[in-house]
Parts: sequence; C-alpha cells; structure tokens
Amino acid sequence: MLREPNPHGRPNSDVLLPWVNGLDVMRRPRRMFIIDFGLARTEEDCAKYDAPFAHVRERVRRERLSNKRALYARYWWCHVEPRPGMLAALAPLPRFLTSAAVTKHRLFAWLESPTLPDHQVFAFALDDDFSLGVLHSRIHEAWARAQGTQVRERERGFRYTPTTCFENFPLPAPSVEQRTPIADTAKELNVLRESWRNPPEWTAPRTLTFPGALDGPWRRFVRDAEARGIGTVHYPLTEPRDAECAAKLAKRTLTNLYNERPAWLANAHAKLDAAVAASYAFPADLSDDEILSRLLALNLARVAAEQATAKKQAAKPRTSRAKAAEEML
Repeated sequence: MLREPNPHGRPNSDVLLPWVNGLDVMRRPRRMFIIDFGLARTEEDCAKYDAPFAHVRERVRRERLSNKRALYARYWWCHVEPRPGMLAALAPLPRFLTSAAVTKHRLFAWLESPTLPDHQVFAFALDDDFSLGVLHSRIHEAWARAQGTQVRERERGFRYTPTTCFENFPLPAPSVEQRTPIADTAKELNVLRESWRNPPEWTAPRTLTFPGALDGPWRRFVRDAEARGIGTVHYPLTEPRDAECAAKLAKRTLTNLYNERPAWLANAHAKLDAAVAASYAFPADLSDDEILSRLLALNLARVAAEQATAKKQAAKPRTSRAKAAEEML
C-alpha cells in the first residue's frame, strides 16, 4: 500500500503509520502498521486513498455498521476513540517516551515518530534524556508502585495509572549542574540497552523507501521533494542478519534483560538513581518507605507554597485599572 498511487496524487503514507502495543515495547517490535485516516477527513476524502480505504471497507465496515453505538457506525472508516490531545502533543516530536500499562518491571523506552501507540501503551510528550532519567529512576518507581494498582496475577506485574503515578508525582527542580548528569546517564543507559537488544554482530541496517509528503506524518524522513511537496521517505530499520541471528535476537527483550539484570545494567541504574536523588537533595540509600515519605512532604510543601502565593495575590490592593473594570461590569 505504501508504494501504490492514488487518483488525487497524495501518497498512502499519509494514512499508514507504525502501530505498537505493550508487547512491542517489552519484547521485540513486530513492524506492524495501521490505517489511520485521522480526525478531519470526510468519507469522500478517505476514499481517494484507494487501497487503504478499500481494505477498511472490506474488513471493518460491516462490523462497524452493526455496532449499537451510533458514532461507531456513522464514522465507520475512523478510529472512534482517538486522543486528539495526545496526537497534537506528539506530532512535533522526533521521539517520545512510552511505558506499557501493565508490566512486571516499570520500564520506559523511546518510540520514534510517527508511531501510533495502542491504548495499553502510555505515551509521554517528552523527548529529552532528562525526563527519561527521572521517570526511570528508583524514586519514580517507588512512587509508581505505591500509587499504581496490582493486577490479579502478581507475576504479571502492576498497572501504571497516569493520574496517580505521573500527574501527582513531584518532579525535581534541579540546577543545570544537577540536570546534566541525569540526562547523560539516562542517555548512556539507553545506548547500552539498545546495543544489547540489537548488537551490530547480529543485525544489519535496512532502509524502507516509499512516497511521502512534506506535510504528512513521515515529513522528517522525506527527501528530494518536488514542487507538490511529495518526495521519498527513507525510513531506517534494523533487521537480523540471517535466520540464526533472528533466533538469538528473539530472546533479546527488555523483559528478559530486566529479569536477568546483568551487572552493567545494575551499575547504570545505580548511577542514574544517585544522580536523580541528588537533584532532590535526597540521600542515595533511602528505603522505598523513606522515599515515599519525602515525596509526600515535597508535594505538601509545594501545595502550601502555591496556596500562600495565591493568597498573597488576592490580598494585593486593586489597581485603578482593575477598579475601573469592576465599575464597568
């Protein structure tokens, strides 16, 4: 589909995106794609993407028309529960942080844009190494394990709930001198993990090429665009060198890595944890209970400070302009 032409001259890559779920993050990427016509295109617009629309009409339409929920049937060619806020936040980023909803080990990993995450993958509109470092630290993990929920089968792990695990998590406010070691150590951790997952001795680079538009989702990979803004996407992939290498790579998953937790991985995390602890002015050897106690105190202190600031602002004498505005009202 990526290479097939359309009557309106637009490439099918406008509506074909990589798709991942939790297994792709925690195990190996399956290189799956999904058809996504977006939020604004009408049925008539979508029909001009010939092969993708025909596929959806053949495989999806009948089931959607029989759905009792009106929106499912009315907009049968669309994803019916999209997240427009997420899509808008991720669109300008070359990469973004992700974490599977339910995992044995609370892991964070990069996904490259454009990739559409499944509902069981949490996407964070963050593309900097500092954020990876803080979220992948023991301090955040202690908080997340306390604030998340345990699934029924304990060996399957626990569920990360964004409202309690992330939105209420008190991020550090580091100086530049404290921020840089966190970012550098997180970047080193990611490089080590990726080198373990895809060692160059077992892998080979490959470039997938297909038509793409400068105003489409693949724009950062488009080269040699002509006057209409249509060029060629050069999408880099890493693949096994041969069948033997593929069999060995199948075992190189993040889950297996953290189950084994080799010395180099433990050392990298210890270094990261120490850097993050320093940004909070916490000792590096705190127990989980001590971490939680200090994070709660930090949250309470910040709330008190915000309330004091709001109270001070409310107590300020009104300016003549404010008085005039009130009189007009």
